[in-house]
Amino acid sequence: MKIAVLGGTGLIGSQVVKILQAAGHEAVPLSPSTGVDLLTGRGLSDGLAGAEVVVNLTNSPTFDEASPAFFQTTMNNLLAAAARAGVGHAVILSIVGVDQVPDLDYYRAKTLQEEILTAGPIPYSIVRATQFFEFVEAIMSWTADDTTVRLPSTPVQPMAAADVAQAVAEVSMGAPLKGIRNVAGPDVFALDELGRVTLAARGDQRTVTTDDTAGMFAAMSGDVLIAGDDAVIAPTAYREWLDRQV
Repeated sequence: MKIAVLGGTGLIGSQVVKILQAAGHEAVPLSPSTGVDLLTGRGLSDGLAGAEVVVNLTNSPTFDEASPAFFQTTMNNLLAAAARAGVGHAVILSIVGVDQVPDLDYYRAKTLQEEILTAGPIPYSIVRATQFFEFVEAIMSWTADDTTVRLPSTPVQPMAAADVAQAVAEVSMGAPLKGIRNVAGPDVFALDELGRVTLAARGDQRTVTTDDTAGMFAAMSGDVLIAGDDAVIAPTAYREWLDRQV
């Protein structure tokens, strides 16, 4: 198949393209660097010409109140162009528990993206993943200083970006789910515990202080970020992944 991958040069997209190509598909990365801008629609019709599947891995440049408008515009552009091109399957990457955190602008925006897709004319699949291992240090940086990292005790079930890419690629190669596939890592951590594991592996002498008001994840109560029993569990454990990074 020809599979168009929007955001195909990013962290997940570049890996998805490689997996699809290795499986024998014509995977085409589409991004502003290849002349396709989903926000303006520039190059989109040409990029989707002949494609049987389109995978949308683009992301809002901000996590604030501007993010809903980004997803509204880009999804409208994508679905209109995909319908004109006769694309038979549209795939997006979303977040486990995304529709259960309405107080966060970005999660509300991603929920809107899902709603636009499900209401649209193209048979679809939604892959919801948990937080990426690769983003843990960025999450810690939001509430850190030279001596302390403040993190809430929110339960999380992170996974490797490579496993996310594998899950997206597998769904893209199959029939439309017309629904959601949840994917998650094999281990559940309290976020403050995850911070301590990370700092210890890095030899970082800073202290993690539990603060249930600190950062974006403080708004997420209970097990909202934990995948349910129907989730596909990825193989890579966080501690094993950390060992490979140091």
